[in-house]
Amino acid sequence: MFGRRPDATLVRDLPAIRRFMPFISPRRNESLVYFACDLRVERAIAFVEERNRVRPPERPMTLFHLLLRALALMFDQRPRLNRFTAGGRVWQRDGIWLTFSAKRAFDDQSPILTVKRRFDPSETLDEMVDGLHAGVAEGRSDRKSRSDREIDLLLRLPPPLVRLAMALVRGADALGLLPASMLRGDPMYASAFVANLGSVGLEAGYHHLWEYGTIPIFCVMGRIKPGPGNDRILTLKFSYDERVEDGLYCARSLDIIRELIESPEKL
Repeated sequence: MFGRRPDATLVRDLPAIRRFMPFISPRRNESLVYFACDLRVERAIAFVEERNRVRPPERPMTLFHLLLRALALMFDQRPRLNRFTAGGRVWQRDGIWLTFSAKRAFDDQSPILTVKRRFDPSETLDEMVDGLHAGVAEGRSDRKSRSDREIDLLLRLPPPLVRLAMALVRGADALGLLPASMLRGDPMYASAFVANLGSVGLEAGYHHLWEYGTIPIFCVMGRIKPGPGNDRILTLKFSYDERVEDGLYCARSLDIIRELIESPEKL
């Protein structure tokens, strides 16, 4: 509330125009900037295939894992992107947290689960992949997360009371009064949300940013397409809250992601 909240520290050295931007555009979707990024992934695919020859078959490495790793390393190198706006101020997030979506089972009727994980840049790529498999396995179990239980409880209330409860949560969040235990488990409080539409054969699309929570970046991964020569191309599309940092800083950060995916040995 006074320069500190359970998940972040107030950024005090911003230029005046950036401090004022949350008042010009109070909502994330009033501040959206879109970026598209094409990556050559032939080397990354070969890298994954080579690593999977020695990895346990029940815990394979995928191109999506490489993307999550590249995003985590990018946030480590470009910490000004690991910020968010709340209560009309800009905050530096504690740690790198990524949320991603996965199907509980591969069929049309299966619900989508969200997994949130803290990424430590010092862990190895294989450690990260093993941790992600464990997180997805837990999410696919029948055990409900704290967020699921909170939603179930809210949905027992009449709609006007649900709206009132959400208004109280938003107000407490703006003041930095939400407890750490709630923020830590809520998938909408993360550095970025990542979705893999390529896994179901779809092109990447631009996604809105949720007004609830503190996620300022949404990254969508599309299907792999033939590229020039024998190469293959993967398209990433980003929706970005420009109140956090200027678009040029964000665009240059994409170069780090491209370099890491196209030179996967650096991961």
